[in-house]
Amino acid sequence: MPHLCPICGGVFGFEDELIYDADIVEPDLPGIWRYRNSFSLPEGSPIITLGEGNTPLIWSKVFGKRIGFKLESLNPTGSFKDRGTAVLLSWLVAAGINEAVEDSSGNAGASFAAYAARAGIQARIYIPSNASGPKRAQIESYGAEVIPVPGPRSKAAKAVLKEVEKGLIYASHAYLPQGTAGIATIAYELTRQIPEIPGTILLPVGHGTLLLGLALGFQALKQCGIISRVPELIAIQAAACAPLYSAFQNGLIEPGPIAERKTIAGGVQISDPYHGRSVLRAVRDSGGQFLAVNENKISSGQKKLAELGIHVELTSALIWNGLEQIQTASPEPIVCIVSGHGLKSV
Repeated sequence: MPHLCPICGGVFGFEDELIYDADIVEPDLPGIWRYRNSFSLPEGSPIITLGEGNTPLIWSKVFGKRIGFKLESLNPTGSFKDRGTAVLLSWLVAAGINEAVEDSSGNAGASFAAYAARAGIQARIYIPSNASGPKRAQIESYGAEVIPVPGPRSKAAKAVLKEVEKGLIYASHAYLPQGTAGIATIAYELTRQIPEIPGTILLPVGHGTLLLGLALGFQALKQCGIISRVPELIAIQAAACAPLYSAFQNGLIEPGPIAERKTIAGGVQISDPYHGRSVLRAVRDSGGQFLAVNENKISSGQKKLAELGIHVELTSALIWNGLEQIQTASPEPIVCIVSGHGLKSV
């Protein structure tokens, strides 16, 4: 299972849209698996699950508006990554894979380690040596081998490629597209939880897998006539490391290289997003925009969300300042994706 196209060397993606058919939803299956027929899994693939999906949508009055918070932080390992990881691990098991490597600043690594343990796959995960202590402890608790790599986030990504050159399978949440169909189930759930189509969705963006999953999910719903339009997607980055924001502001179709400056929102500290062109196109097609949040606004956003009873990690806290920036301009109802739990950043 290569992580890049063996012909052109490009990043895999979806040539066609995802297919959603309400007539073949299987409500007796758990969580995201009721939408199994939209995953295009190989015949006979097992269901690898820890109960991901069916996350709550709660509402609060914020900046004078009723705002919905989709609590992806309540997935089994505490982040939205579980939706994609469950589908990816089902692919790996179906392919007969019993050992794989991954790189992560925390959430993807924890998710992969948990689901690999569930599937009986040996996992080795490369993390930045300065990754959150709770996240590293969580990864190790599942029995995965953890390799800390000194330096910025990109160093861990480069280190794992040396293992891939030796023939190991790279189960990358960023490179491999299989998990995107699992993330798309957030869109399917939102249409069941809200009587009207969301007008605007805010979410943090690093590589952009969460945004691409949402965009493909809503597009599939529009294609089959369940919704009439796609919500505006508001993609939020930390100003210290914001290649997609910069490209959007400058009218570029893909992000250029930027310096990898450190941010306390470590989940979006991505200087070279693999799907940058697709993410920029998805935001523009939705009529949305990119926003950047200064470092001094991130921790305060975490505190403000906690005052609503929502404990988020610092990456997810970007949504608060995002709400401040768009409070008078975006169509309602407005939904924020809470991507990760606050216990990960103690």
